[in-house]
Amino acid sequence: MIIVLRSDATEKQVKHIIDRVKKLGLKPMVSRGIERTIIGVIGEEDVLRVQPLEVFPGVDRVMPVLAPYKLVSREFKSEKTVVSVGGVKIGAKKVAVMAGPCSIESYDQLFKIAKAVKKAGASLLRGGAFKPRTSPYAFQGLGEEGLKYLHQAGKEVGMPVVTELMDTRDLGAVERYADMIQIGARNMQNFDLLKEVGLSKKPVLLKRGMMSTIKEWLMSAEYILANGNFNVVLCERGIRTFEDATRFTLDLSAVPMVKKLSHLPVIADPSHATGKWGLVGPMAKAAVACGSDGLIIEVHTNPEEAFSDGTQSLVPSRFGTMMKELKKVAKSVGRDI
Repeated sequence: MIIVLRSDATEKQVKHIIDRVKKLGLKPMVSRGIERTIIGVIGEEDVLRVQPLEVFPGVDRVMPVLAPYKLVSREFKSEKTVVSVGGVKIGAKKVAVMAGPCSIESYDQLFKIAKAVKKAGASLLRGGAFKPRTSPYAFQGLGEEGLKYLHQAGKEVGMPVVTELMDTRDLGAVERYADMIQIGARNMQNFDLLKEVGLSKKPVLLKRGMMSTIKEWLMSAEYILANGNFNVVLCERGIRTFEDATRFTLDLSAVPMVKKLSHLPVIADPSHATGKWGLVGPMAKAAVACGSDGLIIEVHTNPEEAFSDGTQSLVPSRFGTMMKELKKVAKSVGRDI
């Protein structure tokens, strides 16, 4: 249920409505737009039948939300959300590019890559300290030591940093060292983890699960927003289909589709989706052309010796060339890089 307030509604009236909604055992979520303030109501809405909210001062109208994802939907908020990560805006005119190695291997490795991607025009530094791997014998990341390297490298080059959280027990450490928390594809429906980052004040990057529908993806985002964190960025990173020429199938139709259904910004991950460095540039350009608010790209100075995902990593020179080409694509659709 959405309570749309009058444009002249006072703060006293807003507080009265919020207090009344809470008294009914429902959870109010306030969204203040440019022209109007609306209050999303979560819970068993049948109680509203005995307490009609239309009669309260300051209320313009009360509307049901038909989509199962209430707070994520355009019905709840018609204006697009812009998420700020360490001063970098995701969802604005400029396409935000996150770049860096799949795995943090050492400080020297990370710092060299950070300088290179910063010089090429990347906005955020990405790097994995905790690595979810198919094999239990593969490199699992440096853990908190890697987080410290990431924080220091980002500080040195002047870039906010994003890294993946896999376990609720590591949330405190990730919050200390990272500017944005990534929830990977394998954890998209780890609801306990989603609830915890929902209670965090850090922006969240939520990747689409490899076998998840758009509806399931948005419902996962709803868990985060329902717990109070509205700073969520969605990431399309490829889904499993019958095609095996690429690692996954990058569903670029999901970008404009999700932007139609939701107010949250959407970015794309052509590195994980294709699994081949030669396809990253073309798919990155296609993602920008179809409206992606950002990209997350894997870059490594020596992919042959990368601890993980070397086949999909761009060397810095190729990343720099791609960024120059992306500027032309972005300009053609009214965006900047």
